[in-house]
Amino acid sequence: MNFRCVYSIAVKEYKHIMRDPFTLAVALILPMVFVGLFGFIIDLDYKHMPLKVRDNDQSPVSRRFLQEVTSSGYFDLKGLHGQSQAEAALNANDFAGILIIDKGFGRNIMRGDSSRPGKAQLLIDGSDNARAAIMLNYMTGIAQKQNERYAEENTDAAPRVQGASALAGALRSRFLFNPELNSRWFIVPALNTIIIGFLAIVLTALTVAKEWENGSMELLLSTPVRPAEIVLGKLAPYFLLTFFDILIVFVLAILVFKIPFVGSFMLYMLACAVYITGALALGVFISVVTRVQQSAIQFAFAVGLLPSLIFSGFIFPIENMPAFFRYFTVIFPQRWFLLISRNLFLSDAGISSLSFALCAIAIFAVCMILLSVNKFKTDLEP
Repeated sequence: MNFRCVYSIAVKEYKHIMRDPFTLAVALILPMVFVGLFGFIIDLDYKHMPLKVRDNDQSPVSRRFLQEVTSSGYFDLKGLHGQSQAEAALNANDFAGILIIDKGFGRNIMRGDSSRPGKAQLLIDGSDNARAAIMLNYMTGIAQKQNERYAEENTDAAPRVQGASALAGALRSRFLFNPELNSRWFIVPALNTIIIGFLAIVLTALTVAKEWENGSMELLLSTPVRPAEIVLGKLAPYFLLTFFDILIVFVLAILVFKIPFVGSFMLYMLACAVYITGALALGVFISVVTRVQQSAIQFAFAVGLLPSLIFSGFIFPIENMPAFFRYFTVIFPQRWFLLISRNLFLSDAGISSLSFALCAIAIFAVCMILLSVNKFKTDLEP
């Protein structure tokens, strides 16, 4: 291989990129825009869910419980007055849930008798099953916290209630790697997978196709340059440009979103380099096969965007997919790089635990480069 030819092609492509303001804007500004939008807008934590409340007890205990529900920040309470308003709320379906506290709620809790507990009913809108499950978990946690706090304060409660509370209090849970369960810590590290991978494919999908349409490919093929040298020459400048995008997203994640990075920085950079090489090579392969810019960009959007969103685990957990699709996701590098990115951001994962994912990305990159070289046509026939 003549590396001087590779270098000259890379320099020519670099000069073309520098003269193209649209390409520079897409490569440098779009990642910051996407990270800002996705990072701030996508929030998997349900907060301020509208909850209507009918307090039939009106006791200090019930009011204290509702105060705890309000202070959690998960619910916005709206009181219901009278049975007619409660029935109208049930029929309106404009709520996340309705909490009905029965009479004697506070009195039964004050007695501390587990055979006659304070009763409250939570009616949840099941049309949004994700919100319904989270809402139930939130309310269960608040109720458990209040029970434990009251058991500690109420020394006159029945001994069996004290014993049950002590037994429940013996179990302590702690969330590793994301103590606050902040969804941004889960989303932002995955944005490199989605944004950079997609941009890398789109940018290089137009390179060879544009050469064919402009007629400059004929001049290039008249020289003794080989397909492998053309492919590597096209990849080199876009590799540097896309790697700079990786650093931009990384800095935004650390400084703007305050996400900790506790893993190996060098291992992360290595994984990024391999990942974007595969994505760029896939774009070149699309450009080589289609040879038409319009077709190339259509394929780039389909191949670059859909697998990133569907088969990477970014939106849909891979573990919940049918068996066929769980195995089908193995061929997509987005799945493996997303795993690497999240593990290195939030945990001190080593090369041993991430070696399989790194090898899968590397195999994909090598296969894309070989396919691009193999499918590169040196004749002028379409």
